Parts: sequence; structure tokens; C-alpha cells
Amino acid sequence: MPRPTRCVASKTPRAAIATTLAFLALISGVRAGMAETFAYVGNADSNDISVFKLSESGEMTPVQTAAFTGVEKPGSSTPLAITPDHRVLIAGVRSQPFQAVSFAIDPKTGQLSHVGNGPLADSMANIATDRGGKVLFSASYGGNKVALNPLSANGVVGEPKQVIPTGLNAHAFLPSPDNRYVFATNLGSDQVLSFAFDVTTGTLTPSAPPNYKVPEKSGPRHFVFHPNGKFVYLIHELNGDVAAFTYEAKSGAWDEIQRTTALPEGFNGKPWAADIHITPDGRFLYASERTTNTLTAYKVDAASGKLTTVGSVPTEKQPRGFNIDPSSRYLAAVGELSDGMTVYAIDQSSGALSKLKSYPTGKKPNWVEFLSLP
Repeated sequence: MPRPTRCVASKTPRAAIATTLAFLALISGVRAGMAETFAYVGNADSNDISVFKLSESGEMTPVQTAAFTGVEKPGSSTPLAITPDHRVLIAGVRSQPFQAVSFAIDPKTGQLSHVGNGPLADSMANIATDRGGKVLFSASYGGNKVALNPLSANGVVGEPKQVIPTGLNAHAFLPSPDNRYVFATNLGSDQVLSFAFDVTTGTLTPSAPPNYKVPEKSGPRHFVFHPNGKFVYLIHELNGDVAAFTYEAKSGAWDEIQRTTALPEGFNGKPWAADIHITPDGRFLYASERTTNTLTAYKVDAASGKLTTVGSVPTEKQPRGFNIDPSSRYLAAVGELSDGMTVYAIDQSSGALSKLKSYPTGKKPNWVEFLSLP
């Protein structure tokens, strides 16, 4: 009869131990190399940015308060934008002199260091870079205009290259997923303007057709593209509507397919909707409403792009801004009148929100950006 095979480990225990130690070192190295996630909160009245580190469990740890160098007066809000290479965070200051403050992001700690300031064409409610990080787009609510500024290699904003008059109350100005078009909401004129973007020259020209009309007195405010680039979702400030559109990349055309609401069930008052974001995996959408201080969740149908309302939860007082972490597991909302931020866990099957914990921020927080660093 053949003799039973002996365990190699019992014959060579040193080799087995070495293999085990190598495996543990590999696991440790993988963990050490895992991405770390940070949240950046723009605080309008304290003229600073609160920086938090997000743990795997959803816990936030404060790591820094970065002041706006060269800014004396508080602004009405503090829009933020992070460059596509994750190297620079830009904050728009809405007090005179209107400027964009650029901070370098430390790739290990997530902390901010001031790089420089550049001029903005007006008080800008919204800022965003193009997909290549070459220019900064901005929209002026009170100035009824949009603008384009070049970005230097270190992320500092240059003099405005284009300033374009719009309808009333330009509110958001964002590029399409493929960077070929840029769209601006006009809250007071109930329209969305469309511009073709020439990446080579860094210039904008009106598209044909140049605008899309939405219902009167609905107040189109913020919008977000689905990660697959086939749909776009628009929240309306004045009636609380959330509209879903198909998006045709070649022509930049929007075609409305659904209209629902950000207002909680039984609402009776004056709507005041604010922000809208979609999870990076594209499965869930969320909207904030300031009259009721609520967040509403929706499930997104991957094939049609249509929304199914999941429900609403109470949140911080006057939730002008919120955002979702890159893992699609956590949502952080800030309250302008509560000077605080609440973090929610996102149920991965339903999209429902469950409150984890609240944290103090600076004064009048109104913007949140998440960033994962390797």
C-alpha cells in the first residue's frame, strides 16, 4: 500500500512560518495602501473649510480647519470644486473682491495648504472645473451670468476668459460627462442653457438649440448626470420638483421622461429645494429640501433612468448642501442654520438613509465635497 502523504508544513515548519508571515505582510500592505476618504465642508460665515477623515464605519474625525487667506468678509455661500487630478481644492468667495481661493491637497493626509487666489467675474453661486481640469466654470445668481476662467498648472484661477450674460439667476454651470457641452440653470427664467465647449481653445459657444424650457416658476437649480452618461436629474427650487431626462451625448439634448417631487408626504407650505446628488454607482439619488429640513431618497432604474421614491428623513436645519462618499455607502449633509453635519449610512439594497452621527462644523456650512486618496 502507498504510504500516506506527509504534510509539507510539518516537515518544513520554517517554510510554513515564512509563508504565513509573507501573507500577513501582504495583507498589511494592502490595508496600508487602501484609499483614505476625506470630506471638505465650506463654511460661509467663518470663512474656512472644515476637513474630516471618514472611516470605514462612517465615523468622521476632524483633521483641519483651513482659513481663506486674503478673505476678510463672509460670503453668502462657499461653493467648492476639486480638480480632476485630486491635487487642488478651489473655493469660491461671494464677498467682494470676488475671488477663487486655491488649496493644494496633501496626498497622504488630505490636509489643505493655501496656493493662491484668483479673480472671479462676480459673486458665484456655483463653481466646477471641466473634466480635464484646464478651466473653471462659474455661475452668478445675482449677476445673471456665467463665466470661464483658465486654471494654471498649480490650480490658481486666472483672469476671466469669457463672461456670458444669461437669463435670470444663473445657478449651476457644469460640464457634460464627455466634456463636449456645458449647461447652466437659470432659476429665474425657468430654463437650462446649453453651450458647446471647445477643449482645445478653452472657449464656449451657444448650442443649437441654446436652451431648454422647464415649467414656469419652477426654478431649476442644481443638476447631476448619471455615472453612465445617459441620464440627467434636475431639482427645482421653487416647486420642489425633481425631473429626470435622457441625455443624448452627441447633440447634448435633454428629453424629460419623468417628474416627481423632493417634498415629503403631507407637505403643506412653500417649497425651497436645494441640492441633488447621485451615488457614484448610479443606484440611488438624493435631494434636499430646506422648508422641511429633509432629505429624500430615490431608487434609480438602471435601464430607463426613472426614479422610485424611497422616502424622506429629517436632517440638519436648512440643508443647502450635501454629498455622497466615493464608496456610495455614506451621505453627509450640512445645515446652514445648525452649523453642523450629519452622516447617514445608505442601505445598499433600498437606498434608505439611517442616521449615524452629527458633528459641529464652521459657521453657516453649505457645501460638501468628498475625495478618496490612495
